[in-house]
Amino acid sequence: MNHHHSHLKPEVRAYLERIGYEGLPDHSAATLAKLQEYHLHRVPYENLDILQRIPLSLQIEDLYEKIVSRGRGGYCFELNALFGWLLRELGFSVTDFMARFWRDEPNPPPKRRHHVLKVESDGASYLCDVGVGGIVPRQPIQMVEGLEHHQGDETYRLERDPYYGWVLCELKRGQWNWLYSFTDEPQLPKDFIMATYWCENAPDSIFIKDAMVAIRTQDGRNSVAGEEFRIFTSDGVRSFFPQTKEEYKDALLNYFGIKME
Repeated sequence: MNHHHSHLKPEVRAYLERIGYEGLPDHSAATLAKLQEYHLHRVPYENLDILQRIPLSLQIEDLYEKIVSRGRGGYCFELNALFGWLLRELGFSVTDFMARFWRDEPNPPPKRRHHVLKVESDGASYLCDVGVGGIVPRQPIQMVEGLEHHQGDETYRLERDPYYGWVLCELKRGQWNWLYSFTDEPQLPKDFIMATYWCENAPDSIFIKDAMVAIRTQDGRNSVAGEEFRIFTSDGVRSFFPQTKEEYKDALLNYFGIKME
């Protein structure tokens, strides 16, 4: 166990170990960026409980037990709720917002069904999000309109829309596309219960259709769509379909660290 962590609560220490963070976290923007990046590399996005019709709990102790103790992942309402708890425990000021997810939305405008965090650090406000399965910023985005953030080969910026509020945009083939939007209305933990209930139960929710699993890796990302595993590296993409339940379970463990009961 890392001796630097000794004055932290055991739960906070275990969470930092879960994401591979060593050393003593302070409240700097550099630490915030490291926490978010480590999280995205160690805790997978996954909807496997939803597919098995296991109702999700957004209570911190239940999320902690699932994600830290059992080594599972979750989706936005789970992951950002628990990450927000960690940041508050470490002394960051955190505000929860509800977002509309625009990327790949079949009939815009999208409903509010995504959870994001605003975090204060070093006198600035940052958008933090560890709860998306697709490609999103791996580091916090400073909440300054029009400021471009280059992260690897990805480029992001926040715009302001008079109706939808802050809009996170990504640069794709020379075009700025909307990724998600959110207004500055603080949400309480219980404000996410109705949205997660819809995602878990509505007939037209994408979350009940197919397995969606994703994690960042050192040289790309791993993902599952339905039965298909896709391993993205600098060399390209390799895809495969496990042939048995056992092979599927082994692949979840190998590529995502997910241990299914």
